[in-house]
Amino acid sequence: MSSIDQYIDLYGHNRETVEAATPDVINRLRRPALEALKSFGRFPGKRDEGYSRFSVEDLFAPDYGVNIARVPFAVDVTQSFRCDVPNVSTLLGVVVNDAFRPTTTLLKNLPEGVTVSSLASVASEDPEFIGRYLGALSHNRDAASALNTMLMQDGVVIRVRAGVKLEKAIQIVNIFNASASLMSVRRMLVVLEEGASARMLVCDHSQSADFGYLSSQVTEIFLHPGASLEYCDIEESSEQTSRMSQLYVSQDTGSRLAVNGTSLTVGRTRNEFHVDINGENCDAELAVMAIADGSQVIDNSSRINHLAPHSRSNQLFKYLLDDKSQGAFEGLILVAPDAVHTEAYQTDRNMLASAEARMHTAPQLEIYCDDVKCSHGAATGQLDRNALFYMQTRGVPEDEARMMLMQAFMGDVIEHVSIDGLRDRLRHLVERRLSGEHAACGDCAASCHN
Repeated sequence: MSSIDQYIDLYGHNRETVEAATPDVINRLRRPALEALKSFGRFPGKRDEGYSRFSVEDLFAPDYGVNIARVPFAVDVTQSFRCDVPNVSTLLGVVVNDAFRPTTTLLKNLPEGVTVSSLASVASEDPEFIGRYLGALSHNRDAASALNTMLMQDGVVIRVRAGVKLEKAIQIVNIFNASASLMSVRRMLVVLEEGASARMLVCDHSQSADFGYLSSQVTEIFLHPGASLEYCDIEESSEQTSRMSQLYVSQDTGSRLAVNGTSLTVGRTRNEFHVDINGENCDAELAVMAIADGSQVIDNSSRINHLAPHSRSNQLFKYLLDDKSQGAFEGLILVAPDAVHTEAYQTDRNMLASAEARMHTAPQLEIYCDDVKCSHGAATGQLDRNALFYMQTRGVPEDEARMMLMQAFMGDVIEHVSIDGLRDRLRHLVERRLSGEHAACGDCAASCHN
């Protein structure tokens, strides 16, 4: 019996309850998602194409609880998030398990022309908008996204109207807060209209390390002509928390996208990045770093489709693996026949800090026209022994020298971040993580509640 069957049964037995909690425009997506799940039959497992080190089947197999009845979970943000590093001033919204809750700061300071709200609320107020965008990119293209669509009940909608330049970053804090094992189905829809610009920070945290949690996350981002978005994602949960995260982006003419991903504390995580460059003169950058030790598993997959001429993409992925941890990266750049004058670059660099850590990497190019500039490369190695010896001869203790080298290795990923204060915060969090101190969930999100 595939783990898909348990979710099909769960939906079948609770269909009326699930659909009663959401507007019709969302419910209309469920039946196609159910049929897609049935056709897939199972989730991908290890050795399936694109999943050489990660089993989605094993990820969803445990019998996690799902909050079908929408039981409210209390959370005190001010008590949960405390911070000893510099402030990042943001417009803060919180997702408790899978339910969106705006903070007072957000409600008071949200500029005109900007929506940050519950998916269920926006679907009730503007079903035409939701019907146009929700599911248009994920579109049940795999079993994980179909499951998310079938079971979603709430989420976050972010809309920036044409021409609006949002100065403060929007921050969405995803919190697991339950006294039992739980799977949360999280959904986010981001639409930047023509000429709009925004920056986002999304953080994942678990308030308890005593329970197993699973996050199913699907994010769809639409960038209209001339829109610009910086999207930062920080995963700092617990070793008992697993995540399946899928990010889908559609770029129109002249749009700009910068994605920065950071995995600091995880159990098992699979992060997928799908970017369709549909217009000319677009720019897309992905800068992703992962730190793992113990038996943690971090799998990142990227696919950038260049479907129009005169656009550019650049990808940088870095892993630092210790103990018996495992990492995987599979990235594909596709250049369509008409996408002339494309520039596309992909780099994967990995450092193994122990003899038992393992890394799988598979960068790929698929090019169907000649007039392009494209490259990919991957390298996996260990700490530079000569540099380590040199630092020790200058009086730097070995442990401190190792940490300094590992921090320097991650530095160029952090430099891609432009959100005020966040670069310093990431440096601090990386330093704590490398010192063996698994930071509490508050370090990333704390004092934004002001």
